Amino acid sequence: MSKKGKLIVITGPSAVGKDSIVSNYINKNGGKLMISATSRKPREGEENNKDYYFLTEKEFEDRIEKNLFLEYAKYNGNYYGTPKDKIDELLEKGENVFLIIEVVGALNVKKLINDSILIFILPPSHEELERRIRTRAIDSEEDIIRRLEIAKKEIAQKDKFDHILVNEKIEDVVKEIENILN
Repeated sequence: MSKKGKLIVITGPSAVGKDSIVSNYINKNGGKLMISATSRKPREGEENNKDYYFLTEKEFEDRIEKNLFLEYAKYNGNYYGTPKDKIDELLEKGENVFLIIEVVGALNVKKLINDSILIFILPPSHEELERRIRTRAIDSEEDIIRRLEIAKKEIAQKDKFDHILVNEKIEDVVKEIENILN
């Protein structure tokens, strides 16, 4: 019998480096990133079925009614959710599956899948987080302020997670995740 894969849930504030950490880990060690569905509009360069499953708000709500998400939440005015069907299939094949989701969704996953591994990524400092959000240059000033407010609330939840890692250097965080999973 093959070994079942692990479900690794990565969360933390906006712009903390979650996507970079997971893509570096997967490139080095293998595993699959489960992409999320969202009702937000694609950003420049984002592709449907590659970066996200882009849905209209109505399509998203229809899927909620049909119970097709492992978890979902509304964040900054848009829905985000994890489609259920693919996860079980990958775990049964022995793949480690990564979810990059927001804090509420991550805590909901832990209730549903008890052996999931929840990792909270922290910025080195609040100032560094603000710098990272601003240098992305994709948000209005209003959005930046809102993201920083949300970040404070998210960071206040960090102690509910299995592991808390500070992202100063991506390579160091990847190594810490390797240690956690071995």
